[in-house]
Amino acid sequence: MRGWKALCGVVTLAVFGLLAMAEEPILIGFQGPLTGPWAVEGDWALKSVQIVVDLINQRGGVLGRPLKLVVEDDSGTPRGGVMAAQRLVTAGVKFVVGTYGSSICMPSSDIYEEAGVLVISYGCTAVNLTARGLKYYFRTSGRDDSQARFFAEYVVPLFGAKRIAIMHDNTTYAKGVAEETLKYLKPAIDAGDVEIVYYDAIVPGERDYTPALTALRDADPDIWYYTGYYPEWALLLRQGKDMGLDWKVVRAVGSNACPISETVRIAGVDAVVGAMITQEPLPAFIKDKYPKAKEFVEAYEAKYGEIHDSPWATYAADAVYTIAFAIEKVGKVDPKAVADLLHSGQVIGEGITGELAFTPEGDRIGVPYSLLICNEKGETELFNPEIHGKLVGLEE
Repeated sequence: MRGWKALCGVVTLAVFGLLAMAEEPILIGFQGPLTGPWAVEGDWALKSVQIVVDLINQRGGVLGRPLKLVVEDDSGTPRGGVMAAQRLVTAGVKFVVGTYGSSICMPSSDIYEEAGVLVISYGCTAVNLTARGLKYYFRTSGRDDSQARFFAEYVVPLFGAKRIAIMHDNTTYAKGVAEETLKYLKPAIDAGDVEIVYYDAIVPGERDYTPALTALRDADPDIWYYTGYYPEWALLLRQGKDMGLDWKVVRAVGSNACPISETVRIAGVDAVVGAMITQEPLPAFIKDKYPKAKEFVEAYEAKYGEIHDSPWATYAADAVYTIAFAIEKVGKVDPKAVADLLHSGQVIGEGITGELAFTPEGDRIGVPYSLLICNEKGETELFNPEIHGKLVGLEE
């Protein structure tokens, strides 16, 4: 009987322990544009983050404690970003996944830094974000200069382009990619191998871009790089198509802020076929390479249907893995200890997009890029000259 009472005591303690664990979750903040022009990116990111939180909790959580999301919408504006960051700090969150858009990330990260809250952005690529000497800011995405270099040193030579058009929208992100692209094209420009025949900005949010498209057409470029966001990219492609522009003659290439699925939804398949984007890995294309990518795709499709084609949402999911792996490694829920570990450059684990490691400045190490194309069905595919050559006017 005494043994039975002792066992009951152990069971009772275990139950109370489980209850205590359930009452003490590790709060993970999520900040993103759930409303506003980029709301689809925020929605994809939140869903992706929730998938990873669920997967981690199904395995017992982190240090035996479940993860719990605290969600704030920043509406895709700097002011909204400041308010969202302040609300998460007030809520007592010590780790945040956020946000999308460099102009929103800049003021938000300052608030987190002052509060000692560790934040990992998933869709903020401006080079200067990690040049400020912040202790608590990191990003799982690449940088503007990496994408610009890929366009200048791979895409332009791939098509043998000589006359180049670059269009941005004066946002921090788009202007940054455009300027970095010019920098990487400079050796070829100086050598007389290529020339910039068009370099200008549009105003985001407008409905009629025919004046800009007319100027673009008159410049007669071989290739056109648009470094802004998908709502405007879709309108540009639609209106360009209606003007008679042919993407076999002018190779249209959008930035990694122009997911093909959303562009097709807004502009229609016929306007987007043959258009391309410079892009980081998408889970659908790497699920056979990384176990967590396969697991993520299967879980996402089971819960939400077809997997998105957003690298940013995938990077948001990897931000959760980064936080979870780092907390496990340092053995405590301590933003300072986690920050010290991440700044060390160690590989802390393998996420959906591969190894998770960061420079002392907070940049992700080893972010690859690829060229994606809209096929004749309106689907996103990895560009292959042998398969897609006819779509962009390449010789077979």
